Amino acid sequence: MHDAIVHPSGARMHWVELPGADPARVYVHGLGATSAPYYAEVAAHPLLPRKRSLLIDLLGFGISDRPRDFAYTLEAHADALAEALRKAGVTGASMIAHSMGGAVAIVLAARHPELVANLVLVHANLDPYPPAPARPGTSGIASYTEEEFVSHGWKEVRDRVGSHWWSTMRLADPRGLHRTAVSLATGTTPTMRELLKTLPIPRAFLYPEGDPPEDADGLRASGVQVVGIPESGHNIMLDNPDAFAHTLAALLP
Repeated sequence: MHDAIVHPSGARMHWVELPGADPARVYVHGLGATSAPYYAEVAAHPLLPRKRSLLIDLLGFGISDRPRDFAYTLEAHADALAEALRKAGVTGASMIAHSMGGAVAIVLAARHPELVANLVLVHANLDPYPPAPARPGTSGIASYTEEEFVSHGWKEVRDRVGSHWWSTMRLADPRGLHRTAVSLATGTTPTMRELLKTLPIPRAFLYPEGDPPEDADGLRASGVQVVGIPESGHNIMLDNPDAFAHTLAALLP
């Protein structure tokens, strides 16, 4: 396991690293998730050329630290991730980022362009949304106040998400989980979608076949490759790892 201090409190971001050649590949998880369980099979898949691979957990999630005085906004996550990558000696990386992690990766690429050479978004959040109680993919976390979520809301979310997602969500800091969900619902200015369209690097958006992103034609017109993955749902890398790895091999150097 590897780590780096990324916050004035001394909080450390931790990651699992697979050895290989640079430039590195950096895998970023979604809301309430953790990178190693979601990406390990794909990162080591025989279809992919061996590259240095960092399966990294954002602050407040998985094996990373949980600082109370961290903002847990998309921008704060992107800046902390940038600090970890710099301390790991990573530049010009290929970013593979799922769901909420995709939103963080877009902000990272916009704010710290020297760190990201390729961006593969996996059914990622591109737009702000109303924090409805039963919204699919976020389970209404942002519909609670922070204190409501910490005191009782997390139990209701636990009962909604099921055992698979809860197995990693339970590792998250409740305040960090809530603040991240609120920031995701609020989005960025400009929006993640608009930032993505203007990035001057190779970009791809992977989605479950049959569930294309909103305004897929607009994404394509801005140079984003929009690729459907068969026999998959939101967790594409878990649902169809062979097709996911095959797609990555075609998209990345």
